[in-house]
Amino acid sequence: MKKRKAKNFPVLILAGGGLLLIVAAVMLGMQNGTRQATPSEPVVSSGHEEETYPEIERVSLEDAKAALDAGTAVFVDVRGVDAYNLSHIPGSLSIPLAELESRLGELDPNQWIITYCT
Repeated sequence: MKKRKAKNFPVLILAGGGLLLIVAAVMLGMQNGTRQATPSEPVVSSGHEEETYPEIERVSLEDAKAALDAGTAVFVDVRGVDAYNLSHIPGSLSIPLAELESRLGELDPNQWIITYCT
């Protein structure tokens, strides 16, 4: 009887070790699944690549706020209508980016036009 126990001992060690590895893998998987992005890791997803126009000067937040307060600029929200309906700058126009080229006639080219999408 003692010989039989001695033969089963390596099998029990391997089975126990395998079980411990499985439990450790599950625990590590659960920890990685609940990890959240920290504020230092911004997540940006616009659904499309940003087009850049180096010949057009970007407007600083301070200048945009001053223009909004003074009423010296027209703000155009280029997001979709649903996003505009959820939240937008008061007094801004909704012209989705896909429609912008065909609706340029609605804008006065003599006014300062500030487009935004966030």
